[in-house]
Amino acid sequence: MFYLFNLYCQILQGVLKSAGPLPYAVQSGKNGLTADWPPNTPFNPPFNTSMKASAHSSTQSSFLAPGPVMLDVAGHRLTQAERDRLAHPLTGAVILFARNYENPQQLADLTAEIHAARNEPLLIAVDHEGGRVQRFRDKGFTHLPSMQELGRYWERRPLEAMRAATEMGYVLAAELRACGVDFSFAPVLDLDYGVSSVVGSRSFHRDPRVVAMLARALIQGLSLAGMGSCGKHFPGHGFVDADSHVAIPVDERELEQILSEDTMPYGWLGHPVLSAVMPAHVIYPKVDASPAGFSQIWVQQILRQRLHYDGVVFSDDLTMEGASVAGDITARAQAALHAGCDMVLVCNRPDLADDLLASLAVEQSPESVARIRALKPTRPFMDWRTLQSDSRYQYARDFRSQILSE
Repeated sequence: MFYLFNLYCQILQGVLKSAGPLPYAVQSGKNGLTADWPPNTPFNPPFNTSMKASAHSSTQSSFLAPGPVMLDVAGHRLTQAERDRLAHPLTGAVILFARNYENPQQLADLTAEIHAARNEPLLIAVDHEGGRVQRFRDKGFTHLPSMQELGRYWERRPLEAMRAATEMGYVLAAELRACGVDFSFAPVLDLDYGVSSVVGSRSFHRDPRVVAMLARALIQGLSLAGMGSCGKHFPGHGFVDADSHVAIPVDERELEQILSEDTMPYGWLGHPVLSAVMPAHVIYPKVDASPAGFSQIWVQQILRQRLHYDGVVFSDDLTMEGASVAGDITARAQAALHAGCDMVLVCNRPDLADDLLASLAVEQSPESVARIRALKPTRPFMDWRTLQSDSRYQYARDFRSQILSE
């Protein structure tokens, strides 16, 4: 095991760090299915991406650039109020939850409705990691193992665990894409210190090398279905017990300790392997008094400059308690965007979403718009019925089940 571990570390340092992204055409092997990597190629928008709240219109505009706000919707179909929000020029994406799912056909109808709300379809995302964070369950969707289960399997059979991670990533992305969902906020890159209840089984492992290798394998599976990835929660949420959904976590460690462990998977994987990164609503007072997602030090100086990351940066949900230190919803969004985030999330509070759309003034850079656009799949995917009989998908499900049942 010690020899294999050193070998994997050499692979990590020599391949994951220096080789960069997967090939642009990746063979899945079983039936010749290929997938582009990265999922899209950024392009320079041929129009002004400057947006002000006064530019609001309830009707579609020709090729509105994706705005910097991600919103949610309430149920199985869109209401007129939701259509108006999605047509707002500040809106750039939609996040779905378990309440939006009844069955695969209903979900496909909802995503088609959301995509049709703008001339340039909005990005549709979901938190779908496996384990206890899997928004769509039953009625066809595969029950995915937690990342911790993959980490424990790695301790027994490292190579098979990495292969299982790839197959799990493919199943995860294929089922979502067959229902019209473009993107999942996965994988979690937090280290499992055995402290954080909100991270817990969502983490692959305590060792950053194992986290990076299993994450890389899972991301390959996502890419085979034409889906990007999101590493979270930068620089690391695993060392604090407090849950940022309901509290304001504080991590008292020194910067060098965090950089020597928690941020290592982000540096090893980098962009474009990681299509996106989500900072934590955690305060690291030895570094900055603001939570990481509101901190120019963390987002610009460390993530962008020191780690040379050039993908999308999402804020975590601005309605969480961990974001409350930045002020009201508009102040939170302004702080996150000023820190360097490309897109901010406002979940489960349509009233606050309306307040933000009415008050936020922001001018997006063409680079930020291009990064957001690059998350959208460029190739169509098979529908749910076709997926069920697809040999590549069946192989991935069977392999994942066989390995993780041992």
